Amino acid sequence: MVNILVVEDERSLARLLKETLEIEGYQTVTVLNGEDAIQFALRETPHLIVLDVMLPGIGGYEVLRRLREHPKSMHIPIIVLSAYSAIADKVHAFELGVDGYITKPFNKEELLACVRRQLSRIQETSLSPLTRLPGGVQLERALNYKLKSLEPWSVLYLDLDNFKPFNDVYGFLVGNNIILLLGQICQRVVHEYGNTDDFVGHVGGDDFVIVTTPDRTKTLCQHILDCYKEESVCFYRKEDLERGSISGVDRRGYPYEFPLVSLSIGVVTNPARSPYSIEDIGTLAAEAKRRAKLSTNCVYYISSHRIHYQYYPHSAHSSSSLSYPGLPSFRAAEEAHRSFFPPSQEDALAEFK
Repeated sequence: MVNILVVEDERSLARLLKETLEIEGYQTVTVLNGEDAIQFALRETPHLIVLDVMLPGIGGYEVLRRLREHPKSMHIPIIVLSAYSAIADKVHAFELGVDGYITKPFNKEELLACVRRQLSRIQETSLSPLTRLPGGVQLERALNYKLKSLEPWSVLYLDLDNFKPFNDVYGFLVGNNIILLLGQICQRVVHEYGNTDDFVGHVGGDDFVIVTTPDRTKTLCQHILDCYKEESVCFYRKEDLERGSISGVDRRGYPYEFPLVSLSIGVVTNPARSPYSIEDIGTLAAEAKRRAKLSTNCVYYISSHRIHYQYYPHSAHSSSSLSYPGLPSFRAAEEAHRSFFPPSQEDALAEFK
């Protein structure tokens, strides 16, 4: 269901807007001031915001500026409601980044047409068509945002193992559903156990990225792996679950038993706030993911300072250990791949992913 945030301090108008939108089937939440609007938008990431310009405390344009600056909310369509109808006011609003401008008193049909158009536009452009999660440029901006803040950060790079043979045997529709499940688990776990401004992105295919802080990393990994283990079983046939493998054909056409789809998480964490570039993060995350896939552990950490080993049973379909290798930080060479989250050579040459 589409979620819309209405920011309007006049209670009667807020109720009218809520009723107008809910009649059309939109789930609507109203807040009365700018501070609450910013907190709600970062925590819940609504699909669209209807924003009054004249608000107590933080004004509507300051709310707009802050939401446009933050990578978690920068893509959300914002429709401004304003009593000012002069061309100069509208031009100023659009220059600040609004997506629609409605004057008061508003016309219901005009408002709903604007809402429908903005929701359609956002579906066609910046979000993954399958998971409705941001990726690409927004993901890079989320990382740059963390790098500029000089606060400790962690990047979780999640990837499904043995997904291709699963997709070949069960079909792409079921494959899409398991990717969608992982995206939903990431969002749900981050919402419950992460920070308000933690970022969840879909790199593409079966790869996801979470940008968080070191203090939340272990908890997020544990809960994501536990949820995936419990909820992914519904996609398998009974005999495959009992056998613990999938019967299929390898790339040479020979019968082969493939493991069930498991989840690997590569983690790059920087509690000491060492200097990194976005290219470094991409290369390190790909390396951490590669090591997680090659080891018996589902999670592999690369950190900027030595971390002691700890253990926790968390394999996607069997018990294994959560390792915190004490690795020194290392910088990516200038000739390394410049694309974001480049695939490692081992992944590219692997017989099966």
